[in-house]
Amino acid sequence: MKLLNTTRLSDHYDLVVVGSGAAGLTAAATAAHTGLRVLVTEKSHLLGGTSAVSGGMLWVVDNHYANQSGLTDSKAEGRTYVEAVGRGRGRAELLDAAIDNGADMLKFIEEHLDVEFLFLDNFPDYRQDLPGAVKGGRTIEPKLYNFREALGDLADHVRTDGRHPYTMQEYETWGAFTKFPWDEMNQRVADGFAAKGHALVSMLLAACQQLNVTFAVDTRITHLQNSPEGITGVITDEGQSVSSDAVMLASGGFEWDHQLADSLLASRLYAVCSPPSNSGDGLKMAQRIGAATRGTREAWWAPMSLTGGMRDGSPIGSLLRFERQGPGSIMVNRHGVRFANEAQNYNDLARCLQSWDSPRNQPLNTPAHVVFDHSYLERYGILDHRAGQPTPDYLIEAPTLRELAEKIDVPADNLEETVKRFNEMAERGVDDDFGRGSSEYDRYWGDKECPWPNPSLGPLQYGPYYALEVVNGAFGTSGGVATDGNGQVIDVDGEPIPGLFAAGNVAESPFAAGYPGAGATLGPLMTMAYQAGRAIAATAPRRTPVKVGAQ
Repeated sequence: MKLLNTTRLSDHYDLVVVGSGAAGLTAAATAAHTGLRVLVTEKSHLLGGTSAVSGGMLWVVDNHYANQSGLTDSKAEGRTYVEAVGRGRGRAELLDAAIDNGADMLKFIEEHLDVEFLFLDNFPDYRQDLPGAVKGGRTIEPKLYNFREALGDLADHVRTDGRHPYTMQEYETWGAFTKFPWDEMNQRVADGFAAKGHALVSMLLAACQQLNVTFAVDTRITHLQNSPEGITGVITDEGQSVSSDAVMLASGGFEWDHQLADSLLASRLYAVCSPPSNSGDGLKMAQRIGAATRGTREAWWAPMSLTGGMRDGSPIGSLLRFERQGPGSIMVNRHGVRFANEAQNYNDLARCLQSWDSPRNQPLNTPAHVVFDHSYLERYGILDHRAGQPTPDYLIEAPTLRELAEKIDVPADNLEETVKRFNEMAERGVDDDFGRGSSEYDRYWGDKECPWPNPSLGPLQYGPYYALEVVNGAFGTSGGVATDGNGQVIDVDGEPIPGLFAAGNVAESPFAAGYPGAGATLGPLMTMAYQAGRAIAATAPRRTPVKVGAQ
């Protein structure tokens, strides 16, 4: 155990939080704001968890930004939409808690924790075809934040994904990465600025720091101290006990325990991008004392490529977004044909990669590849590769489509015919086969300055041609420990376990199998953590509230 901002542990805490992502930090700050003594433990050597390497967005229905902007929204419409996206598989208690309290959570962390956001009024919900969807107003993102100035020595212990700091608002203005002001981006890095999830967890850490929360890294919690009256603390893998009145599990999912993931998830994961410390510790310790589990078949699915990226010494996947959504690229399956709308949201597209061809006893659509031409590479680049640079190992290159087909082992006639048909549709601006570019969401991720009628569609024009393999991946698992609407863990009989709470990817998602929009991971999980923090504070001994910024 390595303590970061104190020299010794207290004899007893009001709350021990296991995990330092957005859920854990929200619960910690909410409780500490009322004067509670809180310890946050982190298994890895860096704070922030999966949240720190995320986009940092929050999806919150009927939020005050939308209301102030005159946009029409309601909790009832939001609930209708989430139920449709989640295919009715969620529990009403959790769904109601997340929808009804999201706006209150957002106001609390802004007003009392000094967390600052930008409003994305035009960021569409992912499924525009479903009832209750809106064309903008439910997604917000963190402002740029000077985490080095705010956190001091603690800044060296915060996880980052390595990306340059920029906001989605700026991305909308600049478009393709080839148009970014990279000198300005480099200066931001030098000045200590963070964006996205890195900024979000840094702001929450700053609030926790001012609220006298204690942090411990390199601290793996493996067991809960349990008594007939409830949870009384935690035990580390080294046998050290920490006494507390309540424990908050916020330790992330189980995606890095490959055997567990294979046995529980509906489909095999071939790539993840979360920290390797997410190996199901919280799930396992809750199961040991009889906690119920729900939704463990699900993950925050996403199409990814294995491009050589590493996190904490382990290979991770790269999310494919504009690479498949920009005009001039397509995705083909093992048969060399398109099989889906490439511009749709990553969660639904990844589900297409999971389809099974029963007669042939093989995957229906994988191996799959993003295919694009040299004109696309010149306009946009691909991931961090740019035209004129040596072709990286993760890209397959060939002078003609036929030769490319041979290299990726698909029927050449099929690939040539697929590109020919797609080019004809792209030049007309209408995808007759899969409807790409027909929704607000598709067009949002396109290129409004492209010379073709639809910002999501463009022809493949000339060689050389390139292919990038796509695999079924995930940001993390999204099911686990079952809770009530206050984030309190329940046992297999549905009864609350005194003193034990959970939120985040360690717990059952309030949205079940649904992914309604950008920020639909962090929005509800931070809301459930806020609920848990309030519930813990309500039953704790009365203490003097602490105000952020008062020190």
